[in-house]
Amino acid sequence: MNADSLILPSVLLTILTALGLLISRDWRWSIVILALQYVGVFGLVVQFWPVELAGVKMIAGWIAGAVLGSAVLSTPEAWQEEERSWPSGRAFRLFAAILVLLAMSSLAPRVGTWITGVGWEVSLAALSLIGLGLLHLGMTAQPLRVTLGLLTVLAGFEILYAAVETSILVAGLLASVTLGLALTGTYLLVAPLMEERN
Repeated sequence: MNADSLILPSVLLTILTALGLLISRDWRWSIVILALQYVGVFGLVVQFWPVELAGVKMIAGWIAGAVLGSAVLSTPEAWQEEERSWPSGRAFRLFAAILVLLAMSSLAPRVGTWITGVGWEVSLAALSLIGLGLLHLGMTAQPLRVTLGLLTVLAGFEILYAAVETSILVAGLLASVTLGLALTGTYLLVAPLMEERN
C-alpha cells in the first residue's frame, strides 16, 4: 500500500477523533478514541518517516491510553463526571470545535510555505489536533481530560515536527514525552485518593 493513499483517511480519522475526545463523556470511549487518534497520527507521520519510526508514535500513544485507562479502572472514584447539562454542553463544545476547525483550515495552506514538504492535508490535520486539543484544555480541569487534551496537542505537534526532523533520537524523545504525560496524568488521578486514604 502506498503511503500517499493513507493521507486522506488519516486526516479524517485524526479530526474526527479529536472531535470525539472533546465531546465524549465516557472515559472508556475516550481511551478507545485516543487509540484511534494515534492510528491516524501513524498514517500521517509515515509520509515522512520510515514505518518503524512512525510505529513508535502509535505504540507510545496506545501505551499512554492503556496507562490512563488502568489508572481510572483501578480507582473508579477518581473519575468524576464534570458536565451536568448534557445537551447544551455538547452543543457548545461542537460549535466551538467548528469555529476552531474553520480557523485551522484557513491557516493550513500557509503552513506548506513555512515547512517544506508538508501538504495542506497534513497541515490541516496537525493544526486541527493542536487547536482542538487547546480547546479541550480550556474547557476542563479534570485530570484525565487535561491529559487527553495535552496528548492531542502533542500529537499535532509531532505530525508537523516529523516533516522537519527524521532522527531516531527525536522519535524516542517524543515517545518518552507522550509516556511521561500519561504517567503524570495517572499521578494526578490517583494522588488525591491516596491522600484521602492516609
